[in-house]
Amino acid sequence: MTSAPRRFALIQRVLHWLMAVCILAMLFIGVGMVSTVAPKYLPLILVHKTIGVILLVLVLIRLALRLHYGAPPLPADLSRPMKFGARLSHQLLYGLMIVMPLLGLGMLWAAAYPVVLYGGIQIPALLPQSDLMHTLLWNAHVYLGFAFFALVLLHLAAGLFHALIRRDGVFASMSLLPLRDRVTQAK
Repeated sequence: MTSAPRRFALIQRVLHWLMAVCILAMLFIGVGMVSTVAPKYLPLILVHKTIGVILLVLVLIRLALRLHYGAPPLPADLSRPMKFGARLSHQLLYGLMIVMPLLGLGMLWAAAYPVVLYGGIQIPALLPQSDLMHTLLWNAHVYLGFAFFALVLLHLAAGLFHALIRRDGVFASMSLLPLRDRVTQAK
């Protein structure tokens, strides 16, 4: 009988941290985009669209890897509400990582804006032009963006809680570098 892995696979960890940097950049670029009418607005949109589509592809790869490799179990001494919160927050993170780029694309399509990424790659419109649909999708994208940011902060706080206070191996299971915690020190 094989035991569950103590760490995520290297590819899972690399994708996690790469996506974390991209998501934080996307959140700040998004805020920058809506708060300016300066000439830098159009380049910000190009970067935002391109990274958004890349993130959509990467999250689908991450989900496939998660199904293939699985995940290390949470510590046995973690309370049931904390385990529930961990599972729920991860499901919400994955959901928002998929929904946010789709909302962004749908919003652009509904406004009849061409979706052109770096390198001139164009994504054909999958929605008809509709001012009402554009407004609904824009509002959803903006407000879910704030919720996404709050969830990212919660995720960061939970990671720091596990790394600095509990030192229970949860953070170490996703870190790129080997860390010493009370789990590895006990072995």
